[in-house]
Amino acid sequence: MSISTPNAISTPSTSPTITTDALIIGFGKGGKTLAAKLSAAGRKVVVAEASADMYGGTCINIGCLPSKSLILSAEQARRDGANSTPETREAAFEAAIKEKRRVTSMLRDKNYHKLADQDNITVITGRAHFTGPHSVEIATAEGPVAVTASKIFINTGATPRIPDIPGIHTTPGVYTSTGLTDLDDMPQRLVIIGSGFIGLEFASMFADFGTAVTVLQHNAEFLPREDADVAAAIRAQLEAQGVKFLFNADTKAIAPAADGGVRLSVAVKGMTRGASQACDFTPAGTGNAHTDITGATDTTTTTSPTSNPTDHATMSHVQTKPSDDGEPRFAEPAEARFCLTTDAVLVATGRTPNVEGLHLEAAGVELTERGAVKVDELLRTTAADIWALGDVNGGPQHTYISLDDYRVVWSQLNGSDRPYTVKDRKHVPSSTFLATPYSRVGLNEREAKAAGLDYVVKRLPVAAVPKAQVMRRPDGLMKAIVERNTGRILGAMLLSVESHEVINIVKLAMDLDAPASTLRDMVFTHPTIAEALNDLFA
Repeated sequence: MSISTPNAISTPSTSPTITTDALIIGFGKGGKTLAAKLSAAGRKVVVAEASADMYGGTCINIGCLPSKSLILSAEQARRDGANSTPETREAAFEAAIKEKRRVTSMLRDKNYHKLADQDNITVITGRAHFTGPHSVEIATAEGPVAVTASKIFINTGATPRIPDIPGIHTTPGVYTSTGLTDLDDMPQRLVIIGSGFIGLEFASMFADFGTAVTVLQHNAEFLPREDADVAAAIRAQLEAQGVKFLFNADTKAIAPAADGGVRLSVAVKGMTRGASQACDFTPAGTGNAHTDITGATDTTTTTSPTSNPTDHATMSHVQTKPSDDGEPRFAEPAEARFCLTTDAVLVATGRTPNVEGLHLEAAGVELTERGAVKVDELLRTTAADIWALGDVNGGPQHTYISLDDYRVVWSQLNGSDRPYTVKDRKHVPSSTFLATPYSRVGLNEREAKAAGLDYVVKRLPVAAVPKAQVMRRPDGLMKAIVERNTGRILGAMLLSVESHEVINIVKLAMDLDAPASTLRDMVFTHPTIAEALNDLFA
């Protein structure tokens, strides 16, 4: 049954209070899977979801699946040459958005009915907050609904982290990933604040559509957690697509531009200029997209945005000052200021657990220092009979981890002699869907070295893989880390076509403690990308 759904918007006046076996706050992967399992076991379940647009959770509505739909459409546009003119770009983007909306609408409807059509499950659309250890109030469009539950499961996911930049909340044309995947018109120019993997996926996708993309990175190193050779290969791929990078860049303010675009005031450390010109940063200021910063004295690794003749850069030098003990202090790196004007800005600075408004203190649920719901290895919170699943508990932010969280919780509810715990989870893989997908599992070389392990590095250029040549996708590299004396696979990094499929084979081998020789000698079908593992681990 449902309360306040798109097809039946009515709250039963005779039922302002519901008593149930289980309440799940949030319709994400872990929560919806748990709801169906509890229902099948004969338990009464209430699922509270804040928005009818989020039935099924983040992945199918605003995350994995819509973005991958657009990425595939963008790749098709590039292959077909539809990104070559403004007219064909707009048509390709419009078709891609239409297909994305069709897919997400269909999946949202199926996910909703999969739960709401069950007799044991009540779906309530409204924002929930705790009023006590086992009581919650849900604010629906028709009024509050009180729910009392024996067991409560928090599954509210994560929300984009927005940095404290003046104008970021009030300037039209500034988006999170949610808004940028639902535009009616394709931006011809896009600035991305943040160069993590979410930002890079969007950079690759919009570059394939034909958008001029500039990525602003706060520090000097690209993908600092990845091995240098892998990071360099990823960057080269993105630059070949036309993506521009600006490092050591801090966005100081954002405001509307006179032409209807967005204007950013940006400071770049380690860059000086022979001459400076004030950046007239006002809401009505004028400027050109991708302002030219070439000609600056660059003491860091930077790539300038596409040049334009108008220069709005302002130099700002930090002078050497004496320290308290009278000794001279080294000067801070010089800083250049300039303006960028663009059609759209993507804020891709990470995601934070979504706990706002839950009033967790009313239930005795504590948070970690990083703002996630505090849980133990069984995902139990600090309050009895309350668990937290998915991104909200501070674990890896992947849909498949939310699903695995369901397994952790269910193993406690189904009478298992030994519950499955977070510590039992092995080797979490990840994939980033760039033009050439990047996937990895386990340790990279940087991490293996830091851990003091004795290892050998295996490398294979993707150009050496026959199937990659057949697919006309020879770009990238494969890299694996193997313990020297045992042959144990420590990790793998695959920048390769179909890497998101092949990485699962490596994970399985690692989970089974199979040595590298297992993949070296495995009989694979031909021609496939998977058979490259024979050569990689040789």
